[in-house]
Amino acid sequence: MGATEEGPRRLEGGKSRCLYCGLPADRVATLEYEWVLLEPGMEPLAHMVPAEHRWIVLSDGRVTVYGVCPPDPFQRCRIEHRLACSVQPLPDLWPWLTSLRGENERRVERQTESEPPETWPEVG
Repeated sequence: MGATEEGPRRLEGGKSRCLYCGLPADRVATLEYEWVLLEPGMEPLAHMVPAEHRWIVLSDGRVTVYGVCPPDPFQRCRIEHRLACSVQPLPDLWPWLTSLRGENERRVERQTESEPPETWPEVG
């Protein structure tokens, strides 16, 4: 319980490889002492990343999801490698946008089905 002059103790994560694409990723401990693979060298502005995908690095080296909305405009975050992995399917980041895209796809299908032909048939 005494103070140390070393500063905060850091958890050693290190490099790992994605099981899907084989590219290197940063293996980092979470606040719950689990591990997550983060995209190396990628620290976008937090407001550019959906709240549930913002990983903020804590002083001891662990990371936690930062769901504060809106975040500080200058706050940087990390993203999971699975979001950047070209082999894994991209998760549904904005369910409302996915629903809107599906509805627009159905609207296009209905529109093309109900359009009159370009030339009318001869009926006599």
